[in-house]
Amino acid sequence: MWLYFLSLCGGGAAILYVLCGWLIPAAVEGSPRLTLLWHDFILEQILNALTWSTRPQRLLKAVQKKATRGDPQSVISAIDNFCRHKEWAMNVGDEKGAILDCVVSEVNPSTALELGTYCGYSTVRIARLLPPETRLITLEFNPDYAVVARQVIAWAGLQDKVELVVGASGDLIPQMKQQFGVKEFDFVFLDHWKDRYLLDIKLLEECGLLRRGTVLLADNVICPGTPEYLEYVRTNPRYESRYFKSHLEYTKVEDGLEKSIFLG
Repeated sequence: MWLYFLSLCGGGAAILYVLCGWLIPAAVEGSPRLTLLWHDFILEQILNALTWSTRPQRLLKAVQKKATRGDPQSVISAIDNFCRHKEWAMNVGDEKGAILDCVVSEVNPSTALELGTYCGYSTVRIARLLPPETRLITLEFNPDYAVVARQVIAWAGLQDKVELVVGASGDLIPQMKQQFGVKEFDFVFLDHWKDRYLLDIKLLEECGLLRRGTVLLADNVICPGTPEYLEYVRTNPRYESRYFKSHLEYTKVEDGLEKSIFLG
């Protein structure tokens, strides 16, 4: 009786593993909406219930297990490996991350702003390329994400180059000059709520935080998509924009980055 029961449990677990790990991801691969629905909602909730933990916590454990403390590149590799082979997460990812690296290196900013820290993956990618004196301010709305991100950033040894601030971007951007002593940003990376992209770029303009030549790089402009933001930067004479075609992190779904230079 017990043997039969255990065999049923084992068979059910095997079927669930095949479904969640291979069949369903393959079936939804061609659809942006289904891909996000499966990975970012359904599967995440299943794993949260099974492991009594959250995706950011599981990602942090992977970093602590696989990455070398004080080595940013090993932290990036550990997260990429986790997201490709264990559990998808909405970081900028390795493919678009290479584009992000090129833009940051090209700009070589002395002041940088990131909107949307999540678990600190893109923060580590950006901060590791910055000169010693450069300051990266990263804003995260979710305090639980921020707790994990601080640990990931510290594991990479970059905590002295990063100032992580918890709160809403709409509240924090107007405080940049007075509270954080920032005059203007040389580089801004947008990777937070997609409906905040246009609102926050206009807020940065109004607060005088963009100078002539400031580079803005926006992630996920195709999937999930930011059509209002794209229309604004592509038709506004105050911006010069270029689209970098790529894929949604760790999938074959089309996505990309929009690089926009503020012309003043």
